Amino acid sequence: MFDFIKRKKTIAKPTVKKAPKSVLTKEIFSEALSKKVPATALAYCADLWEENPFSFSISKTRSSCLGNYKFHNGHHTITVNHDLNPYNFLITYIHEVAHQRVFIKYQKNIKQRPAPHGKEWKLNFQQLMIPLLTESVFPMEILRPLADHMKNPPASSTRDAKLMKAIKAFNEGDQSEVVYLENIPNGQSFVFKKRKFQRLEKRRTRALCLDLETKRKYTIPLMAEIEVL
Repeated sequence: MFDFIKRKKTIAKPTVKKAPKSVLTKEIFSEALSKKVPATALAYCADLWEENPFSFSISKTRSSCLGNYKFHNGHHTITVNHDLNPYNFLITYIHEVAHQRVFIKYQKNIKQRPAPHGKEWKLNFQQLMIPLLTESVFPMEILRPLADHMKNPPASSTRDAKLMKAIKAFNEGDQSEVVYLENIPNGQSFVFKKRKFQRLEKRRTRALCLDLETKRKYTIPLMAEIEVL
């Protein structure tokens, strides 16, 4: 589109907005994702991007979330943490695409805009995951708890202790030395995110813990990786 600016009764030369130096294509997107998701799911993930393109980036580790979707200045953006194993990365990716689908459907209806993880998101997440719930994509150790998880998916997969335990078993490196909060007894002290805590009592998917410095109480996921003191 040309912009014409009048200056002293003359018309300036037309200027053309330059296209961005790098434009995300399906091929570029697939290449970026190829080492992050199971090979058997790559084409499906790329097809979802092609149906409703979005900016995509692999993010640094974030303790607050595994992935994120946002719409800003007319652009859809999805990010997923870099340190997730392929199965966790795939589930998180589909989780965020489901957010985009809901936003696109309801963006013009402000009065009826759904809750972030309401029934509309759950339905889209379930529908998008159905083609992936096979042994060709997920090992059976993950597929069983994942199928249960998808019956009524919570706002974050980290809230599902069984699913997280199954997924983390496929993390790279020696998992024999990894200690989870669920593995220690009540009264045991430990370090989590560079802070010292004491486990007080076990709840359904979390444990009530005492911050040994501030004396404040917090609930921490049972599948949190900790260092025993």
